[in-house]
Amino acid sequence: MAFDGESGVLMRIAVTGAGGRLGGQVVDLLAAEDDHDVVAVSRRKPPYERVTTMVADYADPAALHAALRDVDTLVFVTSDGETAQLLMHHHNVIEAAVAGGVTHIVLLSSLDADLDSPFCYAVTGRYTEQLLDGTECSVSIVRASIYTEFFMRWLTQARTTGQIRLPAADGRISLVSRTDVGRCLAALALTPPTGRTHDLTGPESLDLPAIAAVAEQVWRIPIRYVDLTPAEYTVEMARAGEDPWWMYAFSSMFASVREQRWTPTSGEVARLTGRNPTPLRDILAHPIG
Repeated sequence: MAFDGESGVLMRIAVTGAGGRLGGQVVDLLAAEDDHDVVAVSRRKPPYERVTTMVADYADPAALHAALRDVDTLVFVTSDGETAQLLMHHHNVIEAAVAGGVTHIVLLSSLDADLDSPFCYAVTGRYTEQLLDGTECSVSIVRASIYTEFFMRWLTQARTTGQIRLPAADGRISLVSRTDVGRCLAALALTPPTGRTHDLTGPESLDLPAIAAVAEQVWRIPIRYVDLTPAEYTVEMARAGEDPWWMYAFSSMFASVREQRWTPTSGEVARLTGRNPTPLRDILAHPIG
């Protein structure tokens, strides 16, 4: 099954992680396009009425093969959790996509997708890209910066304590809205494969004192950045009862922030969607989680 914009032939588009916020947003955007058959793939049956739903866990190759059979384009919203498990999941999805005849994979990757990065998910992101290099599938790769909505976990705490306590040193981050990323994934699913990477960032790159200043202006309460050492941050996470895996993941992410790996900005959000990327202050003023 395929789609040609001029002939109007139906295209079958699958979205993994359809039960999550990002995957669910992409499904909704694609479902609004009446010319396509959308397949929502999730580990639990997602609550959709206008699309085909397929239950398939990333760890279940047989279910993935069934879900991706006869799919033309796959929006591959990647898995999460520990990296060894994540890589197995990604191998399963790509193997099922190739077997099912998928011709275009829109992959969600990371702005810091680099085997030399200290960030655990930067390494898995690059390995996943390399897995795709070994297939005959055409690709469009989205390398997203850190989601503003994800970073809100620390900003929300600061709204109570008045402090953003992180080991970021002078690292700058081009925080991007998860909603903007979803719009870009959907846009790429509806166009021919680009065969390249698309760096998705917010409109500006800010260090932590600048982020604190924006939060202070929007919320009208004193907020300051406290630069912790990596060891101090680890101790604070342990005292707060953080899961050991996420202690490692967060620590390695801020190690990559200190190396300025999340600094670049791009115009890709506007180019792909026709909308300027959402600034940090807008999300602080209207947080959606």
